[in-house]
Amino acid sequence: MNERDFIVMAPREVAVIGAGPAGLAAGAWLARQGFAPVLFEAAEDLGGQWNAASPMSGVWPGMRTNTSRVLTAFADLDHLPGTPVFPAQEEVLEYLRRYAAQAGLLPRIRFGTSVEHLARAPGGRGWALRSRRGREERAEVFERVVVATGRYNAPLLPAIPGLGSFAGDGGVLHSFDYAGPAGYRDRSVVVAGCSISALEIASELALFGARRVTLTQRRQRYVLQKLTAGVPTDHVAFTRFGALAGTVMPPAAAAEALRNLVLSSAGNPEQVGAPPPDADIFAAGLTQSQHFLCLVAEGRIRIRPWISDVAGRELRFADGSSETADALLLGTGYGLSLPFLAPEIAQALGLDDQHIDLHDHTFHPELEGLAFLGLFDQVGPFFPVLELQARWLAYTWSGSVAAPVAAAMAAGLAACRARRDGPQAVPMHAMALLFARNAGVEPEPDRWPELRRALLFGPLSPASFRLVGPDRRGDATARTAADAAAFGCISAPGMTDEETARWEGLKAEALRAAA
Repeated sequence: MNERDFIVMAPREVAVIGAGPAGLAAGAWLARQGFAPVLFEAAEDLGGQWNAASPMSGVWPGMRTNTSRVLTAFADLDHLPGTPVFPAQEEVLEYLRRYAAQAGLLPRIRFGTSVEHLARAPGGRGWALRSRRGREERAEVFERVVVATGRYNAPLLPAIPGLGSFAGDGGVLHSFDYAGPAGYRDRSVVVAGCSISALEIASELALFGARRVTLTQRRQRYVLQKLTAGVPTDHVAFTRFGALAGTVMPPAAAAEALRNLVLSSAGNPEQVGAPPPDADIFAAGLTQSQHFLCLVAEGRIRIRPWISDVAGRELRFADGSSETADALLLGTGYGLSLPFLAPEIAQALGLDDQHIDLHDHTFHPELEGLAFLGLFDQVGPFFPVLELQARWLAYTWSGSVAAPVAAAMAAGLAACRARRDGPQAVPMHAMALLFARNAGVEPEPDRWPELRRALLFGPLSPASFRLVGPDRRGDATARTAADAAAFGCISAPGMTDEETARWEGLKAEALRAAA
């Protein structure tokens, strides 16, 4: 298409690529700031990963969240009464439909419309977006575009010698295409990987009739369970205190504090017969599964080192052992996939299947009017973080908060590039603190004495980010307290002596670091 074929959209119209949780949050908050979002969704329904009918979804029948309903929500909409602590895929999808309807987004979504290409507009101002629905192709120029296509829709396949020769009648399948345990009954299955999906699938197979289940992994991660003394683990593992501590504590001290929390709630995998993880929890990594450690302890899941090679039905492992398998499931993660970006955009971003260079995961100084939302690799609940990032983005573009200056953007890019050789996963509480501070919505705990304990040691609930700043809510105090009290996490408002000492010690450390 040439320049005259493009329709130039009004300045307030913003293209949002994707109508999953990230795209819906972006659309809702852009609309609140006076923009007119236009959402492009390749599937015939919204929801992203939570829409099981979408070819871009890797959920399986019966799948439930590994995050609690309190932290699988946005601030302006609660789950329906009676929703389980860990909602099912169908319940999350219905929640997202209600959220989109409440935000007035449904008429703004172009369903069944894929974005084919995104490049600088002719003349250099704005962004030229080509989309397709069936045989119909459209070319439009938007002043602003948000890429919110999700991080977990491009399966990564490991380079294992002989993988293509696997001859088990259950075949080789990535966890993205797993459809439940029924097809693996009475079979010997090897699950490769140590991600949440790998552990959950291995556990489901062991509980629902597989003859033998073996997990093969490159390294042993620490394993969090979904519940700790009846409290959803995400309420105690991802806290504001933990986020604040991470900004002032040396990395080794932060790692030790997190490791102690995991050991006190779930123990060391070595205790039940798994290999010992690295003493540095950041080097080892963190994963989650409610039943996995118990099933290892019972011998219903066996653990092997990584696969060295495959020959027919025989899998050989790095320790020299081997076994014959009927099926091989690969829970080996996902890569970044943004194939519609023009080469010059991808080059500016330093884009590959694991990395994208952005200031605070959102902006690039050479790409004005283009933003990215939800493309980071995160451990912990996503919905509150996506909402905070969407708020910062919308506030920045509307002028409600100041845009990052050139020096800050340059420093942010340098920090992003420096992390390329290290672990890419980031904890939820660190991301929430980053975006909340950028958006001007992070409450100071000492200014809320009646909420101080809930704010510091309770869950990072969406309501807690509506206490101050733009779009604060009058009911945020009561909702924050209720979220903290849910499941018995914070049973009384007053801090214990130990909590007070930890808080005062952290403030003193912050003052020393700032001096």
